Amino acid sequence: MSTVGTLIAAFSAFGCGGTGPAPTSGSFEGFIPDLRGERVMVFPVQIPTGVPGDASPEIDFALRNRTREVEWIFSDELEAVLARAPTVDSAVRGLPVAFFLRAEVRRVGDPLFGQLLRLGALVNSEIALIPLTVRAGAEGAGGTSVVEIVATILNVRTGYVIWFGVVAGRPGSVADFASVASAAERFAATLLWYVQ
Repeated sequence: MSTVGTLIAAFSAFGCGGTGPAPTSGSFEGFIPDLRGERVMVFPVQIPTGVPGDASPEIDFALRNRTREVEWIFSDELEAVLARAPTVDSAVRGLPVAFFLRAEVRRVGDPLFGQLLRLGALVNSEIALIPLTVRAGAEGAGGTSVVEIVATILNVRTGYVIWFGVVAGRPGSVADFASVASAAERFAATLLWYVQ
């Protein structure tokens, strides 16, 4: 059975979604798969909230720098593919993902499912990594805070959510570039847990 097939089988015990409290740093649902040997679509941050600038390049850099055992398909390549297929109804930015921040999601439906399925078919990928938002986390001692990356990994052929989580960087100012870089590094380390 392929890695993706194993992920689908393992997910069957993960149940149905429902509403719940807003996810906070350290919240995880599902499991982080071993992505080695997989082609993984990496989307840009979808919902900017409270952190200056675009953290997408930092996330891309951290993933690429952490390992080359995963065949990453970053947003520039995804957008280039869509530009060559203008009749395909899909998108790389502005995906309808806000519901992830309001409820526990186990499986996505249309329009998101269709968009991801079509794009996955174009680039021959079954897995999507979507940073949903990058935001300021809870304030700590001395007025410091953390940058949090809220993200999900989905199987685009089934719509199942494989993993959802919130990863925080080191305490600091959310306006500081180093805080965003710290969150991106911890995010990559969390997802690529098997890389030493």
